[in-house]
Amino acid sequence: MNRPSAWLKYLNPNLSGTAAQIQQVVCFPHSGGAASVYRPLASELAGDAEVVALQYPGRQDRHEEPVVTDLHELADRIAAELGARPVPRIFFGHSMGAILAYEVAQRLGDAGPVALVASGRPAPSRLRLTTSYLLDDAALAHQVVWLGGTAAELLEHPEMRSLLLPLIRGDYQASETYRPRGDGPLSCALVALGGDADPVAPLDDLRAWSGHTTGPFRLETFSGDHFYLQNHWPAVADLIRSLTLVPKR
Repeated sequence: MNRPSAWLKYLNPNLSGTAAQIQQVVCFPHSGGAASVYRPLASELAGDAEVVALQYPGRQDRHEEPVVTDLHELADRIAAELGARPVPRIFFGHSMGAILAYEVAQRLGDAGPVALVASGRPAPSRLRLTTSYLLDDAALAHQVVWLGGTAAELLEHPEMRSLLLPLIRGDYQASETYRPRGDGPLSCALVALGGDADPVAPLDDLRAWSGHTTGPFRLETFSGDHFYLQNHWPAVADLIRSLTLVPKR
C-alpha cells in the first residue's frame, strides 16, 4: 500500500497487470509543470505499470509552499523521498524534468532506476547558459508561449498569469542555474527522446546523452516541437512497454 506523500502522485494506482517487470514509472515534470501533465501517460499504461508523478513545491495542492529554485536541492529532496521506496523503476523526465531525473538517479546509485528516459533536454555535457528567469514578466510570458505547452494557454488569462509566472520563473531559475557536479556516468539503460523540430533540444544535444551512461543507449525522435509529447503519448507508452518487456497492444 502506498503511503501518503506530498511529493508523489499515484496516477493509476489500481495496477492490475502482472506482466510488467518494471513495477513503477516515476515521471518528472517540466518547468512550470505539475504531476497532472502525466495523466495521459498513466492512462496509456494502465494495467501495465504504475505511473507516479512528482509534484514539486509551489503548484496545485502544494501552491502555498515556496518554489525550490536550486535544482540540486530539489534532487536531494526527491532522492530522499524515493530512496525509502525500493522498487524496480523507470525514470521519465521532460525538459527540466530530464535533468532532475538524471540527478536523482545519480544520488540513488544502485537503488536508482533500471532505465532513464530523458526527453526534450540537452545532455548535461551540452550545457547552455541562459538567463530567461531574469526577464521581465512580459518577456518571460512571451517565451513560455513561444515554446507552447499547457502553460501557454493558461497565460492568456490575467489571473492565471499572475499565479503561474512566479512558479515558472522559479523553475527556470532552477533549470538555468544548474551545473553538473561531475559525477561519473550512470549504469542503467538510457533513452533520449525529442521532437524533430524542438529548438531547445536539437538532435546532437540529445545524442550526447550517450556519454552519461555505461548501459545501453538509444535515441528516438518524434514529429513536433518542444512539447511533442502531447501528440505522441501512445507511442511513448509503447516505448516504455519495450523497456518493461510488456508486449505492445
